[in-house]
This record gives sequence, structure tokens and C-alpha cells, in this order.
Amino acid sequence: MTRRSTAFAIALLATTGVASASELPPENGYSIHLDRFNGAVYYTVEKDGGYRVVATMASGEEAQPIRFVSTLGPGQRLMISVPRAVGQPSADFEILRHGEVLLVQEPSVTLIDNVSTSAIIEE
Repeated sequence: MTRRSTAFAIALLATTGVASASELPPENGYSIHLDRFNGAVYYTVEKDGGYRVVATMASGEEAQPIRFVSTLGPGQRLMISVPRAVGQPSADFEILRHGEVLLVQEPSVTLIDNVSTSAIIEE
């Protein structure tokens, strides 16, 4: 049942223009790369059943890191977003709890809207 739920959640994320989604086991780290920010995310299972997600990021070795902490219930998501230049889409890293599975998705490299907009401008 968990495999079917995981496959469904990954398929759902894939239809939203996401580059990739990966299942994250509890207490395992996952590297985050958003534009000029790098870091890691992990989660622990709380006594009340919530998933306590911790993401720590910095823009360089000398930069002061920032930390995001959130407790997710089933069906909830957390998004970390880095704005870019005017007219460019933000770099978004999303964490989704689907039942007892936590999925992380990397930002897409090329957005469909940008590709279609470029084609219209060139014509």
C-alpha cells in the first residue's frame, strides 16, 4: 500500500512541472540546491505523529545559515522559495507529506511557461 501511495504522490508531483521527487526516510539527510543557496533537510517523527521537518541553508561557507522548521501532518506541504530577477520564476523546493511518506522535490530546470513564452516572442 505504501509503494502505491508513493508512486501516486510522485506521479502527482510530476504532473505539476516538477523535475523530480524523492522519498526521504526519517532522520536521513537530503541535499538542497536552490539558486545560490545550498543546504540540507531531514525530519523526525514526533510523538503526536507529526513529521518535524528541518531545513538549513546558506549562500556560502562564510554566510550565516538560515533554518526552516515545520511540523507536517498528512497531506501538508512546505515550500522554500528563492526569488530571482524580475521576469524569472522563483526557485522552489517543496516537501510533501503523503500519508506516512515524505517526498522532496527539486525545482524544475525549465518551466513550460518560459518555453512557450520564448517561442511566442521569437516568432
